[in-house]
Amino acid sequence: MRDYHEYLKEILVSEEALQARIVELGAEISRDYQGEELLLVCILRGGVMFMTDLMRHLDVPHAIEFMAVSSYGVGKRQTSGQARITLDLNTDILDKHVLIVEDIIDSGHTLAAVVGMLSSRNPASLHICTLLDKVSRREVDMPIRYTGFEIEDKFVFGYGLDLDEYYRNLPFIGVVDLDKFENPEAS
Repeated sequence: MRDYHEYLKEILVSEEALQARIVELGAEISRDYQGEELLLVCILRGGVMFMTDLMRHLDVPHAIEFMAVSSYGVGKRQTSGQARITLDLNTDILDKHVLIVEDIIDSGHTLAAVVGMLSSRNPASLHICTLLDKVSRREVDMPIRYTGFEIEDKFVFGYGLDLDEYYRNLPFIGVVDLDKFENPEAS
């Protein structure tokens, strides 16, 4: 895998904009859950950076949990529509206030499967917080309570989102130059 600059078409969301919005989301969530204990459920792997930064800005008691859900596969840019839970929660969520923390919502199929499964475990509340929302790609209606940024239908990477499992460490959200990524000889 080459240097990310080879594949970067543009920076869609800068590090400064990301961090400013995460501070705002932390304040909103803290206000909404004042007096409650909260369980953050991070959808791995893309949501890790977002959840880590978000929880630094929460003023309410909270615990964390992780789930891994697969619907893409390496090298694929579109979901298969089939969600497969590869890591389930270790915590009982009965009567708990649960906030799913996701990196990006696209078609909504994967998240709908997660919400359906978690809802059946009877939490006190179940809401969604996503960093990025591709509203134009939505096929399943999802009630998203907290959204960082609505974005156009662009192939993005960085800040937890991967490009064939690489570049999650970038501090910004970038747009992939598909011509250079799909045709490396052209660059």
